[in-house]
Amino acid sequence: MSVEVEAVLRGRIEASRAKDLGRLMSYFAPGIVYYDVVPPLRFVGTEAVAKNFQRWFDGYDGPISLETKDLTVAVDGDVAWAHMLHLDSGTRTDGMRSAMWVRSTVCLRRVEGTWLVTHEHISMPIDPATMGVWLAPVE
Repeated sequence: MSVEVEAVLRGRIEASRAKDLGRLMSYFAPGIVYYDVVPPLRFVGTEAVAKNFQRWFDGYDGPISLETKDLTVAVDGDVAWAHMLHLDSGTRTDGMRSAMWVRSTVCLRRVEGTWLVTHEHISMPIDPATMGVWLAPVE
């Protein structure tokens, strides 16, 4: 089962890198609840989540690089969860190169044999000295 869930998570990364919104959204359940670091912070349903992903895609000129670290997956019957770190980097539409770490927790449910994301929570680490977002060095 873990192999199937990991395939879903890899597919989402590949779709995000390619900015393939249709493919990306195929991994989400209709009632998805998605917490992000941008307002309004909570997105409910595939329409709202798709608009949020399109906003993210539109912020980059060219592809988005996503590197996954420390992936952990647990499966129990028709429910699974995973947590990981993602290094999100690329060239923004203003020409600035950016790189940031985000933390992701993903909950999935197997529906009629297909694993779908039902909940996701994204957060960004902060630098306690400045209380600002901790950004990764840009290479």
